Amino acid sequence: MRCAVLGLHWQVNVIEPEGFFGGMLAEPVARSGVVERAARFHRAAGEAGAELVLTRFTVPVGEGGLVRNTAFMRAVGDAQEAFRPDAPGSGLIAAMADSGGRVVDNQRLSGLAGNDLVPWLHEQGIDTLLITGVATNLTVEQTARHGTDLGFTVHVVRDCVAAADEAVHAASLANLDLATAGGLTAEEALALLG
Repeated sequence: MRCAVLGLHWQVNVIEPEGFFGGMLAEPVARSGVVERAARFHRAAGEAGAELVLTRFTVPVGEGGLVRNTAFMRAVGDAQEAFRPDAPGSGLIAAMADSGGRVVDNQRLSGLAGNDLVPWLHEQGIDTLLITGVATNLTVEQTARHGTDLGFTVHVVRDCVAAADEAVHAASLANLDLATAGGLTAEEALALLG
């Protein structure tokens, strides 16, 4: 087994009050304590030999691979200046900025879509993905399902993900327990890494 940690959307636009989704996510994320737990988990997983990949949702000039086929993607497309790769909101949050992981940008809900990440994971011999990030019911769930469909063994790290609403978060985790290899706590994931 060779693992990678996928840290999804640990960026200002998603996590911080001044970010594009700050009004919806900043308070529940802060209240949950997920940022500190995920940062500790990322460090410990890296020390245990896991690769760390951080994804950012960005929109380059010309929209890159953005597909405006949902209300969510249309809203982001309409506000694309805030998501330019060099925009302040696209930056990683301070707790993740010095993690040393590979940073991958895309314009899709799944962190595995619209970029070169899947071939890179295969080249590294990665077969297992440990997922952290915000929001559980959006990028986390989409990426976990996508990774499972691509043949990876996928575990969402349950205490290193968060959503705007606790009931939605819990429902998403319950769905993922059925649709993936099952959720793990950070402690259980680190034990898996040996």
